[in-house]
Amino acid sequence: MTDAEQPLDLVPLPGSERPDRPGFQAHGGLAPDSRVDATLVLRRREPLPESAFAQPLSREELAERYGAAPDDVSLVRDTLQGLGLTIDEVDAGARRVRVSGPVQTMARVFGTDLAQSTRDDAGDDAPTYRQRTGGLSIPAALDGVVTAVLGLDDRPQARAQFRYVPAAAVSTSYTPPELGRVYEFPEGTDGSGQTIAIIELGGGYVQSDLDTYFAGLGIPTPSVTAVGVDGGSNAPEGNPNGADGEVMLDIEVAGALAPGANIVVYFAPNTDAGFLDAVSTAAHADPTPAAISISWGQSEDQWTAQARTAFDQALQDAAALGVTTTAAAGDDGSSDRVGDGRPHVDFPASSPHALACGGTRLEADGDTGTVHSETVWNNGTGGGATGGGVSAVFPLPSWQKGVGVPSGADGTDAGGTANGPGGRGVPDVSAVADPQTGYQVRVDGQDTVIGGTSAVAPLWAALVARIVQSTGKPLGLAQPALYDAVPAGTVADGFRDITTGDNGAYRAAPGWDACTGLGVPNGTSLLSAL
Repeated sequence: MTDAEQPLDLVPLPGSERPDRPGFQAHGGLAPDSRVDATLVLRRREPLPESAFAQPLSREELAERYGAAPDDVSLVRDTLQGLGLTIDEVDAGARRVRVSGPVQTMARVFGTDLAQSTRDDAGDDAPTYRQRTGGLSIPAALDGVVTAVLGLDDRPQARAQFRYVPAAAVSTSYTPPELGRVYEFPEGTDGSGQTIAIIELGGGYVQSDLDTYFAGLGIPTPSVTAVGVDGGSNAPEGNPNGADGEVMLDIEVAGALAPGANIVVYFAPNTDAGFLDAVSTAAHADPTPAAISISWGQSEDQWTAQARTAFDQALQDAAALGVTTTAAAGDDGSSDRVGDGRPHVDFPASSPHALACGGTRLEADGDTGTVHSETVWNNGTGGGATGGGVSAVFPLPSWQKGVGVPSGADGTDAGGTANGPGGRGVPDVSAVADPQTGYQVRVDGQDTVIGGTSAVAPLWAALVARIVQSTGKPLGLAQPALYDAVPAGTVADGFRDITTGDNGAYRAAPGWDACTGLGVPNGTSLLSAL
């Protein structure tokens, strides 16, 4: 028996069980020598306390106190190299180790089978993926040291939360500067001196489109830089209804509302490993961004528990460093496109360390900023609606305990019915997302209108950058300050309440609700409140 055939001493990796992924089918094995990459997440030296979010840490402090211990890094390196894997990258501060090896070795070391996979409805030229089922194992020597192994299954993990409609079908639309007037972004600020990080899992941007777009707004083109993570890159597809639409929407909204900020776009593969690595790379970057904007997500029950935990910990790192992460709450109402008839929320928006961004329908005068009406975005079956509801995996945060988050998911009223343990309420904040009253953008040479909660995340990221510019201090985990002991049914300082409409299982009501959260911003008042 060769060394490669000797049985390894493996132990199960908690939380690694892969949920069923409808819409894909396995059809045969992978070439034994094909290369596979994965990201390992290591335990912290010590738990990160809630108090760490009150006063931002430096990258060095975070790494020294809450990163991976040198002995743990050495143990992982020596163990996996001894089993035939290659260590490609180590980031002890972010507790990540990138490894690679031939598929047969990776499958053996992590106790799984990897198969070739395609979408059920795929054509002959469709992309293929790696697929795994069940749980993973790790070498016994690493038990408790390695907390997640991500990327072995590289089927798409998330979807872009935007809605594209032909411009001719739109009744009302706005430029981002017009929305800056509607939401009263603080005057005398433009994000100068700040960085906004944008996470993208596909597509790309064309500089000439950005130059044309911003020239049309009378705004100098902001500084936009692309950063590749795990082999990702700025790769425009030429399809405005595809990932390019997401990328351009994010850049143009953030850039038009915070034109003085530096915008750094992180491109990564659409896998759990790529998504995590992009967010972690952005959070630990120098300079530290004021905000990270995330417009991609997936129902929280379509993630492995290990991936959710690792991702949430990356968002904790960001918050401890003073970064505010804005995340789209989803575009498919309270079901989040899960077909079991029950409410679901989207992740990473459901993380208590992300500022979850819901959506509205807006009728306003863009020239003056006068609002005629603003209601919950819900265009009915197939037309899109704001996500929102109650997390099934993250408990109710302390700062949300007084606002009336439903304890169950019955949805008979804004307060719900107590039919289960309470969880984190989604969203926290909102802005316009209805594509019928959407954002004027330029994608792949076309002027068009796009909506979705994916537009709300960069809008809020731009507002955060302007607030940080004005106050001179990071906002970090914003929710404790935004909620600030707001009683149920009460409008929080700095917000305009949305009280009309529903997203399926939940209805809007005075104060916080599971459709639009605390409401939409009055940026000037919010700055004063903070």
